[in-house]
Parts: sequence; C-alpha cells; structure tokens
Amino acid sequence: MKIGVLTGGGDCPGLNAVIRGVVKSAHREGIEIIGIYDGFKGLMEKRYQTLTPHDVQGILPKGGTILGTTNRDNPFHYPVKERDSVVYKDESKRLLANVEEMGLDSVIVIGGDGTMNIAHEMAGLGLKVVGVPKTIDNDLSATDQTFGFETAVNTATDAIDKLHTTAESHHRVMILELMGRDAGFISLYAGLAGGADIILIPEIPFTIEGILKKVHARAERGSHFSIIVVSEGCQFEGKQVVEGENQGNPYNTHRLGGIGEVLAAEIQKVSNLEVRTTVLGHLQRGGSPAPFDRILSSRYGVAALEAAKDGVSDRMVCLRNGEIHTVSMAEATHVQKSVDPMGELVKTARMLDISFGD
Repeated sequence: MKIGVLTGGGDCPGLNAVIRGVVKSAHREGIEIIGIYDGFKGLMEKRYQTLTPHDVQGILPKGGTILGTTNRDNPFHYPVKERDSVVYKDESKRLLANVEEMGLDSVIVIGGDGTMNIAHEMAGLGLKVVGVPKTIDNDLSATDQTFGFETAVNTATDAIDKLHTTAESHHRVMILELMGRDAGFISLYAGLAGGADIILIPEIPFTIEGILKKVHARAERGSHFSIIVVSEGCQFEGKQVVEGENQGNPYNTHRLGGIGEVLAAEIQKVSNLEVRTTVLGHLQRGGSPAPFDRILSSRYGVAALEAAKDGVSDRMVCLRNGEIHTVSMAEATHVQKSVDPMGELVKTARMLDISFGD
C-alpha cells in the first residue's frame, strides 16, 4: 500500500509532528509513505519523495514543515501559462491522473479550512483523501482544538508579559495586534493568560468610548498604563474590518491586518495618551511546538494513517472530548467556530475586570 501526505495553507507549529506520526506508524504497518512537496502544487507538478523513519528523525520539535507548503495551489483554480500571460483553469483531472500515475492509494491532507475544502471537492471526484485539521486560529468547529493554537497562545502571552514592563515604565497604552482572522480565540486566551486590560475580538464590536472608559478608570486608580490586545479581524462598532495590502494574491482572499495602527490613531485623536502598537504577525506561526501541540499532532498523524489504511475517505480526524475521532469533511468545513460572547471564558474575563471595549 502507498499513501501520500502533504501540507497546505499557512504553516504552523506541529506540522512536522503530524508527518512524523504518519511515517513512523506507516513503517510499523509496512506501508510506503510518499511525501509531496508544497501542497497540492507538488501533486500537480509530481514533486515528491519516499519518506522513511530516518527522514523524520529529529523533526518533532521543529516548526514549519519539511514538505513545504503554499496557499496558492487550488487545482480547481490553477495558474497556467499561456503565451505571455497566466490564466486560471480547472486542473483537477490532471491532479487525479498524477495520483494514479504515482500509484497512491490515498492522500493524507494536512491543512486549514481552505485546504479541507479542496480535499473535499477532490474526494467528490474520486480521490481517496483523509484530512488533518491545522490552524493556529482554532476556528474549525468539528474539532475541540487544532494543533498550533497552544503554541501561538504561548508566543502571544510571552509578548504581553514583555510589553507590560515597558508600558508601565513609560506610562503608555500598548496595543498588541494578534492573528486569528474572524475568530478571537488567540487574543482571548493570550489576553487572559497575560493579564491584558482590554481584549478586542471580532465577536464583540467595540467603541473608542468603551476603550477610553477603561483606560481612564485605570488611571484614576493609579495605573497610568494599559495593555490592549486586539485581534486582526475585529472591528469598530458599525464599521468594516481593516484589511492589509492584497497584492499578488490571485484568489482575492482577504488579508487582514492594520487594526492596531488604526486603533492607536483613533485613540490619539481624542486623547492625550501616548500609544504604541506592536504587530506580532508571523512570529505566532513559527518556533518549536508546545508539548501539547506535539502530542496532539502525533495523535492526529497516527489516526490519519489508520483511517487511510482502512480505506476511509472524505473524512477528517478531530479531537472531541479528549478522544480522536473522524468526521465528514462536509461537516468539518461547514461552520467556522468562534468565541461565544456570552460564554464562560468571556464572563471570566469580565469578572477579572477585563474590558472588551463594548
């Protein structure tokens, strides 16, 4: 039996641990694993290599992915050169032909919602595929937690800890902009763990008045500094989210970013506060995975291999109530998970005197 494995979408801590789990468990079962480079693009271009336990030695603590990845490899909208221009075509049948030529019985696809959507569509065309959920945003509803999230929260919490000392020393308002797209999990968890004063998330629209009320209340109590954690996808009440530059993106997906600087400018317009902004950016995707993410990724890798070996297709492994299960990809990609504005974590934050700017 021969099974392929690829990583798609943005990188995150734990990808290598999944690959390692797939390869080592396959070796015990006498199954050959084909590592495909750069996501679905590698399948389109037939770039791959056989992976053995020796190839995955020492990669458990490493961030990133040894196979490479890309978020611009959709076979249903694939760039094809024609004369002096590039056009986008449905090349899904070519991908299927390549899989058959490579002799793959199944493909394990590690990625986020975009990658899972592609895998689900390919399964509809007959490709045997098993998905592994990956995103630091933790916004896939079909699983309790995605690997990479824990590490991203650790990185963000460390940043908040460091910002506290400089904010207090200079009596400043420090804004930390974090990733998360349309879900505020990273900001909420890191804000709680790091003792932020204000947490701004997409699920709870905020106002400048709400933010200043909290900052001034702290000043009246003798705390002449504040830490604001803001998720990249959050928005002022009644306004749209702030987007960064989108140059070179053929799929026109929204690239969020810039809310931290916009927020700082708005605060300074109506106050004499000294405000500084830090954008943590891709630091949240990098570095060695936390122990929890290493373990979860390893469990996902083993479970995905077992599912592929058993002929399971169009399903994704997931974590539910502490156990690994599989769920249909249609269910996995149907609804995005978001923070419950009335949930226990938000209530806990409010009881700890954290403001959401509302």
